[in-house]
Amino acid sequence: IMIFWIASYPKSGNTWLRSLLATYYFSRDGLFNFDILRNIDQFPSSTYFKKYKDLFLKPESTSKYWILEQKRINQNKKLKFFKTHNALCKIDNNSFTNSENTLGAIYIIRDPRKVVSSLAHHYQIDNDQAFKFMQTEKNAIYQKEDNRYLGFNALFSWKFHTSSWIECKKFPVLTIRYEDLENETFLTFKKVFNFINDITKSKKSFDREKAKKTIRSCEFKKMQKLELENGFEEAMIKKDTNERIKFFNLGKKNNYKELLDSKKIDKMNFSFQDQIEKYYDK
Repeated sequence: IMIFWIASYPKSGNTWLRSLLATYYFSRDGLFNFDILRNIDQFPSSTYFKKYKDLFLKPESTSKYWILEQKRINQNKKLKFFKTHNALCKIDNNSFTNSENTLGAIYIIRDPRKVVSSLAHHYQIDNDQAFKFMQTEKNAIYQKEDNRYLGFNALFSWKFHTSSWIECKKFPVLTIRYEDLENETFLTFKKVFNFINDITKSKKSFDREKAKKTIRSCEFKKMQKLELENGFEEAMIKKDTNERIKFFNLGKKNNYKELLDSKKIDKMNFSFQDQIEKYYDK
């Protein structure tokens, strides 16, 4: 048994699916809390590279340890879920992962016209900058600690990111649409469970009641309320003050037809035509 990825481009529903899976698999009662997310860590993140003596002077320097760290994670031969925003790519000839370390992945795709306003809010940029961010070929997100680049995630462009995972041939990948998770949560979650069961050859049957409780517990409004009361450590910090930006922001209110002007929508329809036609109607 090895690593199972929950992969997506940023702001595409990864935290939600991660919350559902963490609550279903790691709670007794199907009740969500933010601590439960610790059962599904993020990779790559600074935690895994701090111990090395390297100076990590370039954002991508940690990529040389990607596979080594995954081998280490897999030593106890247990199933481990990891959230990732990394594209399925090679950097300096270092593969992000391989079939020796990965059992399978769930890739969440979200309508790019919705991703844009979520990105804008998350990174405190405008929609034009967010659209540019999604088109930037050599894009990445990273954290710097004591002048060392430790938490590097290679994104590339939105188009490259989605196709890198969806078209993967190295190991099985289930692609789900964020919108299906939103509109048919139970069915989509069951589909994810069955996929994980098949690949892990698990004999566990689907616990419908626990799944229903889990879904209710991870409803957007409840997550928003929890964030308001307790804060959420994965939320970004405002540039001018030290407050955190709301992580659970729009939810179903993210209607691109109301949030974007028609010119921007036309540009995005053109830019992401293949994916939109394949996964979404025009």
